[in-house]
Amino acid sequence: MSRIGEHEIDPHPHGAWRAFVAGCVAAGLLLLSLVVGAHAETPLTIAGTPGPMAEVLQHAASLAAKQGLTVKVIIFSDWVTPNVAVNEGSVEANLYEHKPFLAVAIKQRGFNLVPVAPAVVMPMGLFSHKITNLDQLRNGDQVAVANDPVNRARGLQLYAKAGLITLKPGVGDAATITDITSNPKNLNFIELPAPQLARALDDVRVAQVSYTFLIASGGDPKTVLIEDGANNPHYALQFVSRPQDANDPKLLKFIKIFQSPDERAFILKRYQGAIAPAW
Repeated sequence: MSRIGEHEIDPHPHGAWRAFVAGCVAAGLLLLSLVVGAHAETPLTIAGTPGPMAEVLQHAASLAAKQGLTVKVIIFSDWVTPNVAVNEGSVEANLYEHKPFLAVAIKQRGFNLVPVAPAVVMPMGLFSHKITNLDQLRNGDQVAVANDPVNRARGLQLYAKAGLITLKPGVGDAATITDITSNPKNLNFIELPAPQLARALDDVRVAQVSYTFLIASGGDPKTVLIEDGANNPHYALQFVSRPQDANDPKLLKFIKIFQSPDERAFILKRYQGAIAPAW
């Protein structure tokens, strides 16, 4: 081996460089794998509302965990924040609203949201803590409906279905109290936020209540005086996301898990037909 001073001359001058490059490549691959692994472990976040929606989502999340998909369910107590959260991107999707409700929310607030897939049909009914039959309503009794446009219309249509009022022909999802054309018992309609209607049953004679909040408050769907049915696809609650997230693989995988025989069996057993799968 030749020497210059006290230093050896490497007979393979590029060996050290190749080793250095190889080390950098290995480190880069390790970092990439860590980044990919961290991304893969990021949970899918789904917003819902208390009661049945929380329960069906949590059950589906437990099924998803068995298939390697982590789903975080976030519960909001109102019917506005779940859409705000999705629109802002703080959650990937929500499950609590039907298409008519979503259409009004988009029109009023400018949300950039789309329905992705149906989940369940949540009935709405007229309930009372004071009477057991709608024939027991008295002249001038105070009754309640929701104050948001679509659910107010849905409630008024329930009162019309019961024969208590009549509405202008064709008003449908746009019905308001001013569209009442006949009110033989002079019912006094008040409007309240949908989450408060179950609590209002102690104060009013009859109230329109969504099964979402009825069950969450401990109410029994079997006490319904009249309902609009668990099999009406017009009111099928939808998974909703931003357009850019509608084809997210994690979301689509979760929806497939939700629309499975296991989830269907859970819904039918847990709610005894009060809530129906919509797929």
